[in-house]
Amino acid sequence: MTKAIKKQALGRGLSALLKDPENDIKSVEDKNADKVVGNIIELELDAIEINPFQPRTNFNEEALKELSTSIKELGVIQPITVRKLDYNKYQLISGERRLRASKLAGLETVPAYIRIANDNESLVMALVENIQRHDLDPIEIALSYQRLIDEIQLTQEQMSDRVGKKRSTIANYLRLLKLDPIIQTGIRDGFISMGHGRAIINIEDHDAQADIYQKIVSKNLSVRETEALVKSYQDSLKPASEKASKNTSFEVEDTQKKAFTNFFGAKVDVKVDAKGKGKITIPFHSEEDFNRIIKLING
Repeated sequence: MTKAIKKQALGRGLSALLKDPENDIKSVEDKNADKVVGNIIELELDAIEINPFQPRTNFNEEALKELSTSIKELGVIQPITVRKLDYNKYQLISGERRLRASKLAGLETVPAYIRIANDNESLVMALVENIQRHDLDPIEIALSYQRLIDEIQLTQEQMSDRVGKKRSTIANYLRLLKLDPIIQTGIRDGFISMGHGRAIINIEDHDAQADIYQKIVSKNLSVRETEALVKSYQDSLKPASEKASKNTSFEVEDTQKKAFTNFFGAKVDVKVDAKGKGKITIPFHSEEDFNRIIKLING
């Protein structure tokens, strides 16, 4: 109990420090910056603006209400993260759900970690922390990765190090952005899964993608069934000559088989598969019989 009281008092003390115009901290070199940056401080909600780099765009209202009820009872367990913009003015880096729920709960202040960062650092921190900590939908994650590539010029290897994900995982998310926008919306709204999207992405034509998407939704197809549907579509695009070449089998007549048997003096087995390939099996019963067959072959 004593530790909790001390922690709260520390937060209030630092809040007062930040409101003192003579101690306005704008960089890590400023006086008292070490007392503020990285520490938990109670900030007024009105002093915090939403981060324009926030990758999450959809917030479930019911989930926000549940979080708000929890905050009313237990308080904000995990502080939000903000960066200092100006005197008593801050911008959210991560924790928008907690900030929104705190407002719903009627709070006037919220615990926050203070950071001083430029816009690029803020963007990286916002995207990386959201990818790691929040249940973003697959498209939001893919868009976050794409922004790191476009705006910060991070490579997939660098992103792998920053977010702790395999490069192949990042590549799979990025590929989702090649899907038709209707399908991307379907993934975001939960009509289909990322697995469905990964199957559909193997089709380049967006109209065909949309047709398959409609079948998945209307027939409630599984990922495996979707993969089979995609394969069937791809097979239908193959040239007729390629399809015909699959069935080039032929029958070996009995007279031809008999000719082999008479020549080798043994019952020869001839088999042909669906592609016209086959094998001839010549039986022998001893080394002497084997040598006899060799002589016949060599003439």
